[in-house]
This record gives sequence, C-alpha cells and structure tokens, in this order.
Amino acid sequence: MSFNPAGATPPPPAADEDAITSSILIVDDLAEKHLVFRAVLEDLGQELVSAYSGAQALREVLRREFAVILLDVNMPDMDGLETARLIRQYKRAAHTPIIFITAYADEMQTHRGYELGAVDYIMSPVVPQVLRSKVQVFVDLHVMQRRVRHQAEQRVALAAAEAARRAAEHATWRSNFLSHLSGVLSASLDAGVGMRALLEQVVPALSPCAALLLCSDDEAAPQRLLVGRGEQDGGTGTHADEDEDTAEDGDGTAFSDVALQDMAPCVRRAFARALESRQPQDVGVDPCQALDEGPAATPSALPEGVVTPLVHGQRVLGALYVAALEDRELLKSLSERAALAFENARLYRTLQAEIEERRHAQEQLTALNRRKDEFLAMLSHELRNPLAPIRNAVEVIRRIAPPGLPRMSWATDVMDRQVRHMTELVEELLDVARISQGKISLQLKPIDLLAVVAHGVETARPMLDGRRHRLTTQLPAEPVWLRGDFARLSQVVSNLLNNAAKYTQEGGLIELSLQVRQGVALVSVRDNGMGIEPALLPNVFELFEQGQRSLDRSQGGLGVGLTLVQRLVQLHHGTVHASSAGPGQGAEFVVQLPCLSGVGAPAPQPAPQADPAQAPAVCRVLVVDDNVDAADTVALFLRMEGHSVETAHSGPQAVERAKAFEPDVVLLDIGLPGMDGFEVAQRLRALPATRLSLVIALTGYGQKADQAHSRAAGFDHHLVKPADIAALAALITQWLTGRAGGSAQEQAGVP
Repeated sequence: MSFNPAGATPPPPAADEDAITSSILIVDDLAEKHLVFRAVLEDLGQELVSAYSGAQALREVLRREFAVILLDVNMPDMDGLETARLIRQYKRAAHTPIIFITAYADEMQTHRGYELGAVDYIMSPVVPQVLRSKVQVFVDLHVMQRRVRHQAEQRVALAAAEAARRAAEHATWRSNFLSHLSGVLSASLDAGVGMRALLEQVVPALSPCAALLLCSDDEAAPQRLLVGRGEQDGGTGTHADEDEDTAEDGDGTAFSDVALQDMAPCVRRAFARALESRQPQDVGVDPCQALDEGPAATPSALPEGVVTPLVHGQRVLGALYVAALEDRELLKSLSERAALAFENARLYRTLQAEIEERRHAQEQLTALNRRKDEFLAMLSHELRNPLAPIRNAVEVIRRIAPPGLPRMSWATDVMDRQVRHMTELVEELLDVARISQGKISLQLKPIDLLAVVAHGVETARPMLDGRRHRLTTQLPAEPVWLRGDFARLSQVVSNLLNNAAKYTQEGGLIELSLQVRQGVALVSVRDNGMGIEPALLPNVFELFEQGQRSLDRSQGGLGVGLTLVQRLVQLHHGTVHASSAGPGQGAEFVVQLPCLSGVGAPAPQPAPQADPAQAPAVCRVLVVDDNVDAADTVALFLRMEGHSVETAHSGPQAVERAKAFEPDVVLLDIGLPGMDGFEVAQRLRALPATRLSLVIALTGYGQKADQAHSRAAGFDHHLVKPADIAALAALITQWLTGRAGGSAQEQAGVP
C-alpha cells in the first residue's frame, strides 16, 4: 500500500451519484500508527487525511470539513489536548467528533478531554473492529447530516427560484403596466383628461378606490378632488348633489368631483400633510365607511389608503390617493409618471398662455409702432409749419438791414444755419414716417449714378469741410446708368458721407468709390474713424440706433440717417451692408444697386467757412460751449449789455482761457469735449483767480441728479437750455450788485 505522510488517500469511486464521501483526520506523530489506522479504516471507503503534528492538524481543519478526528494525546511540541482546544475555536470544527487515542489515561486527563468535546477515548494498541465500528458511526452520522443539509439547500434554492420567478413576473407586469400608463397619460396634454385616464388605470386594476387632487395656480380657488370608485367599492356612501359631478365610464368606474373641504377631517389632514411635507401619508378610515346624515349629506369618507404627493423637481403638482395598495414602490413609480404627465400639461397650458400673451403684446406693439409712425409724421408736419416763416423772416431781415452792420449780418447767418439744420432734421423724420407708412413715392427715370454721387458729395461738403476731413474718390470713366430717383439716391450718398464725417475724428480720411461688377453698381464709403462695436453692427440700420455717445454728443443727429439709407436702397431693389473691424478701426458701408452700364464724372471741390469776432466790455465773462453758435449768441448779447466776453469750446480750452482771462462770471456747458463741465468747474474753483467767481451751468442736462452733481462740483446756478437770456443777464447783474455790497475780499476781484 502506498503511503503519503502529508497527503490523503483518495477514496474509491462512488457507487452512485448520491454517494457522499467524508474525510477522516488522523493526527499522530508516529508514521507506523498512521499505517495501522489506514489499514483498519481503509475498508470504510472514506478519504483518510494524515497529520503528524498539532500545527499540521490545524492547517488541515482550516482546509476542509471532517466527519471525525482521531487524535493522539501524547505528541511533542503540542499535545492532543491543546490541539483539540484550538480545533474547537474554529467554527467549522466546533462540533466535529474527536476520538482521543492514548496508551495511558488517568481520570484528570480523561475529564479534560471530555471537556474539550471528545466523544470517546480509545486505548492503544487499538482493537481494529472497535475502532472501525466507532468511526463508522460518526461517518454515517456525518453523511446523513450532509445529505440533509444538501436537501435543505435544494429546497431553499427551489424556493428562491420560485420567488425570483414570481418577482420577475411581477416586475414584468409592473413594467408593462407603467409603460402602458405612460402612454395613456402622454396621449393628452389636457389636465382634466389626464386625471380621468389616470384613475381609470388605477381603478379597479390596482385598487377599488382612488382620488386625485391637482394644485391650482389660483390659490384662492377651492381645491377639488376627483374620486374614482370600482363596482366593488360602491358602498362607500358617495352621494351626488348640485356641488358634485358624478359619472360612470364604460368599465363600471364611477367618478365624482367633490370639494376637498367637504371630505372627512382625516382625509383633509392627510392631503394637507402630503402636500406640505412631500411625503406619503396614511388615511386611517374604515373601508367603505361613509357618513350619511340625510339628503343634505356630502361625500366625506374614503377607504384606508395612502396619499402620495405628485412632485416634479421642486414643484408640488398635487396628490394621489390609492386605497388598499401594499406595493409602495409601484405607487411611487406611478406617482412619478403621473407627476411628469401633469407637469407637461402644466407647461403646455403655460405655453399656450404665453403664446396668447405674446400675440396680444405683438398686436399692441404693432399698434404702438403704427401710432409712432403717425406721431412722427404729425410732428414733422407741425415742426415744418413754423420753420417756413422763420426762414422767410431771416431773408426779410437780410434785405431790410442797412449795410455796414456786421452784427446784424452775423445774426441772420446764425439763424439761417440753424433753420437749415432744423429743416434737415424735420425732413429726415418726415421721410422715416413716410417710408414706414408706405406713403413715399419714387420718381423713377434713367439717371447717371455719377451725377448722383457728385450731387451727394456736394450736399455733404459743408459737414466734411467743417470737420476738416480729406475726401478721396475712385470713380469709373464711363457713365453708370440705372433707373431710379435722383434726389433719393443722392440723399443715400450724402447720408453715408455725413455719417462717416460724424464718426471720424477731425482731419480724418474718407474714401468714396463707385464700381460696376456684372450689372451691379457698388457704392462704397469707407472711413478711418471710431468704427462700430460688434454688438451694434447687426442693428446699425435700426431706427434711432446710434453708437455709444460721449457726454458732449459732438456727433449730433437723431439716428435716422442710416435707416433712411437702408429703406431707400431697398425701394430701389438694392441692398446695403456695413462692416467694421471693431472700435477704432473705421467702418465701410457698401450699397449695391442694379444698373445697366458705367459712367465717369469729375469730383466736386470743397469750399471754406469763417468764424465771428468779439468786443471788449466792463465785466469779464467767459462763455464755454462746444456749440459755436450758441456760445457766440450768448457772448454777443452780453457784449451788448456792456460786459467783456470771451468764448471757449472745450474743457481744456476753458481752463486755459480762465487762467489768462480771469473771468468774474463763467457760463459753463456740462457736455464738453476733452473734459466735461463738472471737472472744469472743480478746476476753476481751485484757481485763485476764479475761486470766488460766479459759475453758472448752462446745459441741456436738466435732471435732478444733474443739478445735484452741479452743486457738488461747485456751480452756483444750474440753468437748462434754452434759457431766457434776459433772465441770465439779470442774474449776473444781481450777483454783481451783491458782490459790490459785500466784503473787501469780494471787491478785490472787480476790474
């Protein structure tokens, strides 16, 4: 017989599939005893495992389960009793039978062995039949235990499989039910239809009774409860009166619409707590209980059930009551799908309301836009009425004025320039109103586009020369014929040139070109001015749209010139677009017009302008205004009153003039180029010569905040344009009178 000291003897093959083999552990330090035990036990047909020390036995116990352990008591290093004690500490071997084999055993040793769980003591040398029979008992017991355990495991596995099957079937049914429910709820975006559809799916498939409450946007409106009951729930005592709408569908589900306040207190509390806490609440009412106190009774009772809030995101949409449904997970999933459906219905209802509001707002905007166009037309006509007699009066003054009166000539020139400017503004407003109302008519005829460009340049020449711009032209040598309105196209060119002149620093470069490409005339106006911001570029042709203005508003204008350009070009079946690399990079406007051929024409030449003079007087007055005509008219009036007047047209120039002129009175505009009037006033107050001077704000900014800012900056008075110039002179006279009767320090500043 082969022998493996540290291994196990393989068992014989099993007789059948149900044969169970057990393991027997033999622990002894002597190899010859192992041979004896194996020879005795080999006929049992079990697996024999040998261990030659306590430590080796412990390792084997950790590896497998044994039917019985044969343990020698007297072993070196670790005796059998200590080995048994350690074996009992392992959960797997805590109840494994241990048979001690010893050549000597006293009562104490035997008592200790039985305390450690020994089942028997066998004296050595062993009797083979005794050892075999005792081991056979424990092996049979172990096999029986394993067989019972295996059968129990099979039963547990079968039960688990059955439970899993039922769970899978229920999960499939629930998935199909929820999928069908989602389809039913999504079939309509009407909340009322969705409420009935939901209750029809719940009753009677899941519950004999269900109720649904949807929160209303109107908090003052009473809360209504839609109750659905199956045939088996008909005994709940639901009564219909004039405040309740009761109906029954084709499947026998009865619906009733009742007020929540008419329900039993426990029902009201459950719905209120569910809406407030966003957590399910139990309704503790006896099944099918109802209160029937006569004909005036109202439906109040519901069977025992759960009220689940319908929550989507942070919004509570309502609450769903379901009776006798123990599957809370199904109820939760059902509530989530219902909440999503009713949220979609709410969003649809909100969207419909917003669409209606926007339609109404669009109608109002259309009406407002129409009234605006009508107002512009009326305003333009009303403003034109007084302009004509003013212009005529200027011409009359020029004719009747005797020669040799330069002040009279200067005054008529100022009036003529301002009347012309006012006429241009009124004409622009009137043109916009006409185009917006579709009342403008073009005088179409064959025209030479070169002549149109030349006329537009001549019209814009005063603006170009006034700002000392250099205009370069690039024109074709041949005529450019097209069918159009000469005056309107000339207005397009002049408006583009005026726009370029406004938004280009003085002394800038403006390029005008005319090209013909494949039957299309391209008129381009390019400048090296302040450019166009990217945010403004898409809206540059909108009415009254202008770039960011400084406080001085030196560019002027109403913001209608480019609007006129676009609409006039569109009336000629053309297009216009603007481009700019950004602020400070200049801008280019290109007009495209259908034409027949090209024409060349010589460019016109510019003409210069002149400035007025001043006269000495007694009181020193410094007039500061960037509007030259406004400053000169005030200065002339004050000189006629006997004052000595000087003018300045920018903030830095005003400070320098004040240092040299040492004025007693300063009339100061707030919107100035280079330095605004607030800073100029502060600097004047810091100069010894003007520290006590009378400083008057003469400006177009008249808000309360502007007046408060003026006082904080050191202004003595704040007058809004157009101010009464006689009242202004009286104010100066009053100040001079007060200063004459004042202290010696104030009198020291009088010339």
